[in-house]
Amino acid sequence: MAGAFVLALLPLVVDPYQQDLVVKIMVFAIFALSLELLVGQTGLVSLGHAAFFGIGAYVTVLASPEYDPGSVWLLLPLAMGVAAAYALVVGALSLRTKGVYFIMVTLAFAQMAYFVFHDTKVGGGSDGIFLNLRPQLALPGGVLELDDKRNVYYLVLAALVATYGLLALVLRSRFGRALAGIRVNEQRMRAAGFATYGYKLAAFVLAGALAGLAGFFVAAKDAAVNPELLSWHESGAVLLMVILGGIGHLRGAVIGAAAFMLLKELFSSHALVGALADHWQLTLGVTIILFVAFLPKGLIGLGERLRRRPR
Repeated sequence: MAGAFVLALLPLVVDPYQQDLVVKIMVFAIFALSLELLVGQTGLVSLGHAAFFGIGAYVTVLASPEYDPGSVWLLLPLAMGVAAAYALVVGALSLRTKGVYFIMVTLAFAQMAYFVFHDTKVGGGSDGIFLNLRPQLALPGGVLELDDKRNVYYLVLAALVATYGLLALVLRSRFGRALAGIRVNEQRMRAAGFATYGYKLAAFVLAGALAGLAGFFVAAKDAAVNPELLSWHESGAVLLMVILGGIGHLRGAVIGAAAFMLLKELFSSHALVGALADHWQLTLGVTIILFVAFLPKGLIGLGERLRRRPR
């Protein structure tokens, strides 16, 4: 709650570039939260989660009217629904496998979706497609234009708070406790009478829908999408966010997304690191390795480690 309050005040004190960066962090925090539901709460490591993220973005652009602003009330559920439908198909098949086979099957499905948009005219090929007019949100008091960056900021913030709150409620429910049991010992949960396949599939579909939500905001914010949104690099990046923040914690996913995006911004800025900015992937990779080596529980465990430190 305190974090959301601080984020709500940030547009009053930051410049437009910094505000845009915070919006990007919040979008990827939603994306990371969707994967945290699988990796941290259910024990399903997916390397194809970007497929749902990219599908949500592409559906937003493809379903938008060419010469009129689309409606958020139509495009947002559509983006989430199509992403969830694809997650249902992927999950129904991939959840019949385990371990490294599950990882590879999810990656294979993501690459299939990637090449559909990359190699066909459906998604504009490798160049992607552009959104002519950003969608509008009709409210009782008027219309919220997403051409206004501040409106986008507060809408993304509201979506992040809603996503976090929804997952917090889910994890406290009987369904969430069943997912925790599956993560610890699926065989024992089956012996106790739980239909673990159905629980895992439901979590997979929910995670896909939330990734589609993040994809919608990418399309609405940038007014352009390209196949790289579905690439395995994007899936690997969001997995690193979850690991960096601390697996098993919703706060960890948000912290990890913020840390990853800020580190990327730092290491790719010539003004801050000079010539090293040309090799930002290398410096970012080394930094993440060091974080994982010295903070195995992620950044969320830093406070606990400091508290245990002898005075």
